[in-house]
Amino acid sequence: MRVLIVGAGIAGPTLAFWLRRFGHEPTLIEKAPQLRAGGYLVDFWGSGFEVAERMGIVPQLFDRGYLVREVREVSEHGRRVAHFDPRRVIGNAEGRYVSIVRSDLASAIYESMESVETIFGETVTALGDDGERVHVEFASGAARDFDLVVGADGLHSEVRRLAFGPEAAFERYLGITVAVFDVAGYRPREELVAVSNTRVGMQMLRLSLRDDTTMFVFTFRHDGAVPSDDVPAQQELLRRRLHGLGGEIPAILERMPEARTFYLDRASQIRMPSWSRGRVGLVGDAAACPSLLAGQGSALAMVESYILAAGLGRSDDHRAAFAAYERQLGPLVEAKQDAAIGLGAAFAPRNRLQLILRNTVMGLMSLRPVANLVMGRSLRDPITLPPAPIG
Repeated sequence: MRVLIVGAGIAGPTLAFWLRRFGHEPTLIEKAPQLRAGGYLVDFWGSGFEVAERMGIVPQLFDRGYLVREVREVSEHGRRVAHFDPRRVIGNAEGRYVSIVRSDLASAIYESMESVETIFGETVTALGDDGERVHVEFASGAARDFDLVVGADGLHSEVRRLAFGPEAAFERYLGITVAVFDVAGYRPREELVAVSNTRVGMQMLRLSLRDDTTMFVFTFRHDGAVPSDDVPAQQELLRRRLHGLGGEIPAILERMPEARTFYLDRASQIRMPSWSRGRVGLVGDAAACPSLLAGQGSALAMVESYILAAGLGRSDDHRAAFAAYERQLGPLVEAKQDAAIGLGAAFAPRNRLQLILRNTVMGLMSLRPVANLVMGRSLRDPITLPPAPIG
């Protein structure tokens, strides 16, 4: 089958890789003129790691990733308040766990594709599903027919809007906004240590990357509108929200205009009654974004893409493949989404009591029973992957 995949992030290239392996003809399009850079650091393990192993990209992930040895909470004045070793929290994942910048994971997946038509600087503007094929119109004015269209174009999916309805019908905003950017030459610098400073209503996380680069991640409570596609307005929102806070924050904000990449958006979930309609389907955040708070969203997107490709590889009946894909993954995704809702206090405590409780629990995270109690279902990945194609 000829399958159009919209979005070259994590899910899209993974789906293209496996559709090609299962004998289909994927075409991948991406709105941006090239692969996107930046993004936050993701912890990568579990079934997503198994998909990466089957793709043969694990060595590249370790080359580009980081083995963080400490997560450290500090006070406004830099004094250590709590800390733990994330490797102990993950448990028996020795050799099967790495932290990696989201764009580095995406590029490793993209580079692994073979013989996949890829078009950058293009997106869809109209979809016409006549039951036999999908007629697709593009922003460039071109038009083509495909057997299937799969939206892998993220939280603000255009495919989802065109085929299923407006984003507002499916988005569940969690009350927290996320900003991520990186700058060169920032000091202080601690290698392989994630340093966080959490206040009521916000958190700053700092992580030293390669090439003398430092990544900053801010999560903060915000009830108003979030500017889209306007970096100066987004940076001004962050300045207003953090105004008057001490510690490292003024120095970080002073360096913000130098950011090589900048991202700011709502922490939201996408909850839909179905991930497919006719010959149009969704995968990754476009289908069921669990939000940054859930963790493992990138790994989950790879699992979803693999299972969908395997279903389409077993049968040309797209309806059966879409139904089986959703039946197998729906309960797992919903459980991760439900768990994420309760984790908001860890990223942006609502009050002083939540802040004290958060820091106390963080100091006990090296104890396995505490880690299991706090992270619960997010540490378990109960999914069985279907066999990969031979050869």
